[in-house]
Amino acid sequence: MTASDGKGAFVGRPGDADRWIKSSDRPRSEAANSARLTIDVTPAMRRRLKLVAVQRGETVADMLRALLAREFPDPEGDQT
Repeated sequence: MTASDGKGAFVGRPGDADRWIKSSDRPRSEAANSARLTIDVTPAMRRRLKLVAVQRGETVADMLRALLAREFPDPEGDQT
C-alpha cells in the first residue's frame, strides 16, 4: 500500500505558534489585537455556555469576551 488517499493523515501545526494563531479566519484587525486564553471547564459548564450563547444568537467566544470586558474594564477606558 504505497499510494495514499490523504484521509486520516496527521496535519501538524506550523513551527511558529504566533504565526499559526494569527493566520486564523478572523478579520485582520481583530486577529492582530488578540491573544488566546484557554480555561478548563466541566462538560456541564461547557453545555450551559453553549446553550446560552445559542439562545442569545452569539458565539461562546463573543459572549465571554463581553463578560470579561464588563468584569475587568480597561483602567484607561480603552476597550480595544
